Amino acid sequence: MSTLYQSGVNIGILGGGQLGRMFIQEALNYDAHVHIIDPDLNAPCAKIAHSFEQGDLMDFDTVYAFGKNKDVVTIEIEHVNVDALDQLEAEGVSVFPQPSVIRLIQDKGLQKEFYAKHNIPTADFRLIQTANELQDHHSYLPFVQKARKGGYDGKGVQTIQSPADFEKGFDVPSVLESFVDFEKELSVIVARNQAGEIVTYPIVECEFNPEANLVEFLFAPAKVSAEVEEQSRVIAENIISKLEMVGILAVELFLTKSGEVLVNEVAPRPHNSGHQTIEANFTSQYEQHFRAILNLPLGSTRALAASVMVNLLGEKGHVGKAKYKGLEHVITWEGVYPHLYGKENTKPFRKMGHVTIVNASLSEAKKIAQQVKETLLVIAE
Repeated sequence: MSTLYQSGVNIGILGGGQLGRMFIQEALNYDAHVHIIDPDLNAPCAKIAHSFEQGDLMDFDTVYAFGKNKDVVTIEIEHVNVDALDQLEAEGVSVFPQPSVIRLIQDKGLQKEFYAKHNIPTADFRLIQTANELQDHHSYLPFVQKARKGGYDGKGVQTIQSPADFEKGFDVPSVLESFVDFEKELSVIVARNQAGEIVTYPIVECEFNPEANLVEFLFAPAKVSAEVEEQSRVIAENIISKLEMVGILAVELFLTKSGEVLVNEVAPRPHNSGHQTIEANFTSQYEQHFRAILNLPLGSTRALAASVMVNLLGEKGHVGKAKYKGLEHVITWEGVYPHLYGKENTKPFRKMGHVTIVNASLSEAKKIAQQVKETLLVIAE
């Protein structure tokens, strides 16, 4: 591993959302130049990137032209043209996570087959090509249908409880996943650099908004046994090792009511379940990703304190220019750290920011987080 770091390294990121924005904020500490491409001219990164261009992330020529003069190319969203990344890699550009990893993770069917091949615990599954094939799986009910490609934040996912639900089935290649009776939804973030060094963050617990199917609260540390924590760490490290992936990987898990730990899905990039690491851990997930893709030594993942993360979602009934009602109150509370994502317009359930609450006591952090949720509202003018 080289110990000679040169400032001004040029990092290209496909995607200019809030994940890229928080990455830039950490990369600036290393005097790195972060260049962004995103289809939205007003993307959260647009005003703070070293350079920004508008472009289609699924277009080969656009992605190739963007990446060819960068020292390192990475992503903050998986929906990108992998063929262009393959070409860049073949021409000597460092692309992390590697295109082969992105290609696998873009397809939930390939993900599930990967888990099965490597004996990684996950829910039982079947693969179908069209909605008509749902009729062949009466005996498998209930199950979750997941579109193999294109889904995110609950989109492309639906529960099929009975034959009456077959008519709402997605008519695309899909994974049918056996229904998991879970106790908790957990997440582990793991990082690996080119030298093969691996570090894992403490396990966290996610609480979802049932209406939007988005994470509303995140609790760190998760209230689980030492055995579950260790199983989760081993699973996460096993996945990133088998993939030989460079970068940061979020591993979403189910803890079943019978005590099993099962992989739900993975994301090869910084993740919503790691936002709290900015204030609550020695090394944030964004700095860790930076270190990993530049093959620098990885940082300590140890928690400085207990923490809760609250996602700021656009209020129902509000569409238009965003206003943050109650912000002036919550920032007077000790240990409360707001992050606004720079999105000019709000709409119901849109992710507009998050707030991290850090406290010596997790129960106290939870109380403050509930007060933040009730006080800080994203509304429209």
